[in-house]
Parts: sequence; structure tokens; C-alpha cells
Amino acid sequence: MLRWGILSTAKIAREHLMPAIGKATNASLAAIASRDLERAQEVAAAFGIPRAYGSYDELLASPDVDAIYVPLPTAQHTEWTLKAIAAGKHVLCEKPMGMTAADIDRIIAAAKDARVVVSEAFMVTYHPQWAKVRELIADGAIGRLIHVEASFSYHNVDPANMRNRPELGGGALRDIGVYPLVTARFATGKEPVRVRAKVVTDDAFGTDSFVTGTVDFGDFEMSVYLGTRMAQRQTIVFHGEDGFIELAAPFNASLYDGDKVLLHDRDHRLTQTFRFPGADQYRLQVEAFGQAVDGNGSVFPLESSRRNQAAIDALFTAGQTGDWVTLA
Repeated sequence: MLRWGILSTAKIAREHLMPAIGKATNASLAAIASRDLERAQEVAAAFGIPRAYGSYDELLASPDVDAIYVPLPTAQHTEWTLKAIAAGKHVLCEKPMGMTAADIDRIIAAAKDARVVVSEAFMVTYHPQWAKVRELIADGAIGRLIHVEASFSYHNVDPANMRNRPELGGGALRDIGVYPLVTARFATGKEPVRVRAKVVTDDAFGTDSFVTGTVDFGDFEMSVYLGTRMAQRQTIVFHGEDGFIELAAPFNASLYDGDKVLLHDRDHRLTQTFRFPGADQYRLQVEAFGQAVDGNGSVFPLESSRRNQAAIDALFTAGQTGDWVTLA
């Protein structure tokens, strides 16, 4: 049983990762830390966690913890991932793992030196619906892929929320832009060649609140829009010569809508539906992480995290210049 320590009482930890660890067959909740000891003790009592700490450093020093989950604000991800690695812990860090690709370069080097498992928490890549999409594309179910269309939006005007605070790494591209990119890359096995974008900065908060982008993968193109002041929506469609694939809930499976993949033929006369009832992408992620620590599996690789972040960096640059930005 991999013994997990949770670095903060963040909402995503309470609602998703901590329940997933509780359900996983190879994991246990060992400790939680908060800068407010009473808050840590409160959450520990609610989840049956045996140890609560009033500082993150105390948790990292604990001999009773094997792996750390980092759900802190984005701007703090690299700092505390590196500190956890230095403490000899395995690390699962919320996305995006860094503010720039250079941050992830530092994490890659540190993880290699420490010989620990470190991964970015792209839970979507563990959901069987995405394995099915990848299989359908590889098998030629839609013929030659020509275009991917994606959207991700929500409405959040809370000035205290980290998503609306630039100093904490808030904004649409880092918070939700990572998902269309990573899933398109995962499903196709292809990497972006160049990008262009329009990035609108919110007057009140100073974060990027609306983004439209074009990502050129060489063999196909992806168009995407993101918004933090819009009605809630998430979509993705893989459109080929002989048909197209769409997902009912591409990123927040089970929470947003039913887990299903739809395969439409060229004439839109036939639709096949693939369903995945009961799949919990957070639990699958936790179990895969534990298997990787045991040497019996793999996790989302840091090198892929680095490539995803490089594309986000390029979209920011393209939004400033108005020109195509080529990825190395």
C-alpha cells in the first residue's frame, strides 16, 4: 500500500484525489498538511487520515509518507514538487506542473537524480474512453484525420479564486487549455508543430479569460477556444475523411455528463456508441501511480508534460505577437 500525504486541503484533493486514494486497491491516506493546523485536523478527521500537520515541510519530513500529492495553486507547483523530490518522496502534481516548460526541465532533472516517480496529474489519460479514441483513430475508423475541434469553458468571477489571480498562475490557458492539448496529443500520438492564438486579458483580474487558438500538428489541425467568463461547456471532435468521433464528457468524465464515445460514419447515417460505466479516472490514476512505484506500470511521463507545457508557452507568445510560433 503506497502511503500518500496530501499537501494542502484544496478542493480538488477533498473532492477527487482523497476519495480516489480511499477507493484504490494499492493506496492509503497517511497524512495531510495545511498552513492552518486546525483545518488539517478537521479534514483528517473527516477522511480518517491518521496524521495532520501544520506545515508542508513537516509532512515532507514524515517517515510515514511515501508519496506526495500537490494540489496547491499553479504558481507553487514547481517549488513544492522539487521540495518533495528532495525529501525522497514520489510526487503526483496537479496540472500544470509548472508555469513554463523550463520549470518542468528542472523537475525532470531532479526526479532522475533522486530516482523517484514523478508525474503530472493528467487523469484523463487513464480513462478508458481515451484509450478507445486512440484505438479508433489508429485503426482508421474515421479515415485520415483532418481536423480536431475543442472547447472548454466555465463561468467564474470570484476575485479570491486562484483561477482569477495571475500571481497564483490563474487564467484559462494554464487552468483548462492543457486539456484539449494533452488529449489531442494522447489520442493521435502526434505533436504540435506551430501555434497561433488570440489571448484576451480580463480587465478586472489581469488573467487570460478568453483564448482562441489554432494548433498545427502537421498532418491535421486543431482549433480550440477557452473561456472563464462563459457558460459551462466542454467538447472535442476528431473529424476525418470517413467519419468523426466525439466525446460526451471529454475532460470531466462522470461529473459533466455520461462517459461515452460516439463514432459517426461519413454520411451520418450510422452512429456507434461506446460506454464506460463506473470508470473513475482519479482512482485509475492513483492505482497506476502505485503500480509504477512498484515497478509494474507506467504513469504520464514528464517528457510529455514538458511538451504540453511548451505548447502552452507558445500559445501565450502567439497571443502577444499575433504570428505563428514554431515549436522546437
